[in-house]
Amino acid sequence: MTGKDLKKLGRSQLLELMVAQGRELEEVRERLAEAEARLEERKLVVNEAGSIAEAALALNGVFEAAEAASAQYMENIRASAKAVCSVGGREQEEGG
Repeated sequence: MTGKDLKKLGRSQLLELMVAQGRELEEVRERLAEAEARLEERKLVVNEAGSIAEAALALNGVFEAAEAASAQYMENIRASAKAVCSVGGREQEEGG
């Protein structure tokens, strides 16, 4: 509505227009509040996703360390078994 149109309106019409604009403003404020709340929820989800990704990376590091320790343990067992077999073989040759 232009300024000329507003000047042509009577008081009651202007009052009705102001009331309607007040209602519309309140609706817009409510929608804005809802949108801001949804945005905050999304921010939380994104932050949680980042935390989950960091936790997954940390777990990968733990699993890699456990795998390396397991491999080293198995290598030590193999070496010990070879040593026992070689000592047992010598005893059989000597006592044989």
